[in-house]
Amino acid sequence: MNLELAMVYLGLGSNLGDREDNLREAMKLLEQRLCRGKASSVYETEPVGSTNQPHYLNQVCQFYTALPPVALLTLLKRFELKLGRTPTRRGASRPIDIDILLYDDQIVKTPKLVIPHQRLIERAFVLVPLAEIAPDLAHPVNHKTVRDLLVELKDKHGVVKLRG
Repeated sequence: MNLELAMVYLGLGSNLGDREDNLREAMKLLEQRLCRGKASSVYETEPVGSTNQPHYLNQVCQFYTALPPVALLTLLKRFELKLGRTPTRRGASRPIDIDILLYDDQIVKTPKLVIPHQRLIERAFVLVPLAEIAPDLAHPVNHKTVRDLLVELKDKHGVVKLRG
């Protein structure tokens, strides 16, 4: 049986509880179901939007999966619940957030899922770690590399590398 694996990039974030442990536990769960590729350093980042909350730890990881995009989203939401995330408003503090940033070069638009992640190109806390592991990766909509998107990003402050 020949199984095609898709290359996906996931963004992980945590700003409640033991943030480093939350990222570690998320990685353990992901590695049980997906084949891990590269992982960025961990970055401490300022919150975006609702700024009256703790700083985040963020990381971007490359994985390979046979799951289609919607099934992958379902798995990630189960992992978030397992790690203590409860449904809240967008931008609220949370122990873990796992976002699908890119899924091969696919473009997906459904009411529950948009790939590439719709705010990917606006967020330094995503582009900085993504550029660390995949600087030449092309965005499937605008076809610019991650490196070029990061250069074009106006607001890059508030992203500090913690560890590699």
